[in-house]
Amino acid sequence: MKITIIGTGNIGSSIARGLSQGSYFNASDITCTDVFEASLERIKAFNPELNVSQDNPAAVKDADVVVIAVKPWRVESTLNEIASSLDFSKQILVSIAANVSFEQLLSFIPKKFKTVHPTIFRVMPNTAISVLSSMTFVASHNATHEQKDLILNIFKDLGHAMLIEERLMGAATALASSGIAYAMRYIRASMEGGVELGFYPQEAREIVLQTVKGAVDLLEANQTNPEIEIDKVTTPGGITIRGLNEMEMAGFTSAVVRGLKASL
Repeated sequence: MKITIIGTGNIGSSIARGLSQGSYFNASDITCTDVFEASLERIKAFNPELNVSQDNPAAVKDADVVVIAVKPWRVESTLNEIASSLDFSKQILVSIAANVSFEQLLSFIPKKFKTVHPTIFRVMPNTAISVLSSMTFVASHNATHEQKDLILNIFKDLGHAMLIEERLMGAATALASSGIAYAMRYIRASMEGGVELGFYPQEAREIVLQTVKGAVDLLEANQTNPEIEIDKVTTPGGITIRGLNEMEMAGFTSAVVRGLKASL
């Protein structure tokens, strides 16, 4: 199986690097394209077996999966450029572009090249894809069960992937793509608190990172609701419940929810 990734910026190159280390593709079956030679040189330096090109129409001809990883405002021109080289009866089109709907994607493909109804996926990863730990959301259009499984499994090689309805793409972006920044902000705040409590910055960083990792590991291992794990460390009249109540009085939960809603 072969895959072509059009656009080798941060997300496109991260996908290529991850897939080249995964179980679905050999590096020699991955082609990366970009308008900038420097981007192609960087991806080639990572793995010389990766194919690179600046000729998008030629790069997509033999691909089973074509990933559009360009900026949203370049999606239309990119699809116009490659449409004559695509065979929608055999190839799967995957768009990484945020806020570009299936309706728009279909309208960007010239009618004379749509001999069959295209199979298209919208995929929304987050920046942890660069360390193979992304929370990736997948929505499908005109896809078979087998095709849905294929795309899900390809992106599971880069972390975790979940199939959702297209209407939830905005919410998914807020919760996981923007959400990774919100998690980072909590980590930063805890580190600053740790310094105020007397730890050196590097010590505070180590403590907070391991604490957050431990919280995630507990929830995954026990398959519990966070409140159950919170109850285990909140003894009556104890210091933890005092700290939690102080955070809630400052609007902790409502601030998180409001931030997520503002991201839509």
